[in-house]
Amino acid sequence: MHDVARLARVSVSTVSYVLTGTRPISQATRDKVLAAMAELDYQPNAMARGLASRRSRIVGLLMPMDERGLGATETAFVTGAAAAASAAGYHLVLSPVGVGDLDDLRRLASQRMLDGAVLMEVQVEDGRVAALQEAGVPLVLIGRTGDTTGLAYVDIDFDQTVREAVDHLVGLGHRRIVYVNHSAATIAAGYGPAVRTRDAFVAAMTGYGLEPVMIPADDSAAGGRAALTAALAQAPDLTAVLAMNENAIFGILGELAAHGLAVPHDVSVVSMVTSPQVAELATPALTAMTSPGSALGRMAVEALLRRLEDGGDDDHQHLLPCALEIRGSTGPAPQPTAAADRGDTVRSGPPGT
Repeated sequence: MHDVARLARVSVSTVSYVLTGTRPISQATRDKVLAAMAELDYQPNAMARGLASRRSRIVGLLMPMDERGLGATETAFVTGAAAAASAAGYHLVLSPVGVGDLDDLRRLASQRMLDGAVLMEVQVEDGRVAALQEAGVPLVLIGRTGDTTGLAYVDIDFDQTVREAVDHLVGLGHRRIVYVNHSAATIAAGYGPAVRTRDAFVAAMTGYGLEPVMIPADDSAAGGRAALTAALAQAPDLTAVLAMNENAIFGILGELAAHGLAVPHDVSVVSMVTSPQVAELATPALTAMTSPGSALGRMAVEALLRRLEDGGDDDHQHLLPCALEIRGSTGPAPQPTAAADRGDTVRSGPPGT
């Protein structure tokens, strides 16, 4: 920095202000400093700057992962978060820290490598929140715990998302709709999206006077096939499947074909919290409640950076619904006689209609 200041004929503090943006500098002076940096091939040392300022300008995205890695829908959250961090001069580090990794999380927090953290895959009771709060690490959630008092978060509006998906199917005449959720273990563990969509599906269906049937599914194609088999056993007269399990959806489609059921002629399918890239992989392309992942990732990091830059608590709490995008996997419900050929009688409408 002394070399840059000498060549640019400015003070060392002016060089520092150009690098950090903590004080306004005229464009002419800024240009002189940047030209001197380029001539000397000067690169600021992030570690040294962190030691001097007690800030690393690194934020962590804490997201548990397994051997499947990240799908297209999950990647959108990451890219949105990374773009927002980069635009503000921060680096985003992805760390696979889940609810069961609290000791690792405490070690990470104690090293002060992160200025703040964004949590993903949030459970209704999530020990990571308390661990980071106790360590004094600013945080924002993509998701929600059961008690959100004093927490900043962004999340999908699952109530509106499920209601609009059910409205779409009911509007097409479907009355026997099965919801394929995440696994039973995931629901029992309190994974927020699985719990909230389960409850929202019950509310939406009972609002129409229809029976809600939910089938849990392991997050795999085999899990989807097993779930569809279970769904047909429990509701052989089903005419529509609503699913929020991207890893299982192709197993569901394959098992429908194995049973001789055409999509959407015999059974309509809606995939929830799905990226357009995944929806377009299916044949026919999936009608989907499209995930606002990129927007939520960006909003979460922006809320975190406001906390860091302003030095206060920004209890930002915002919900975004998924957007219905109609493609080829949904159509009018089959006539009762068509479903009756599968062994059961279908109600032609809600009770009382």
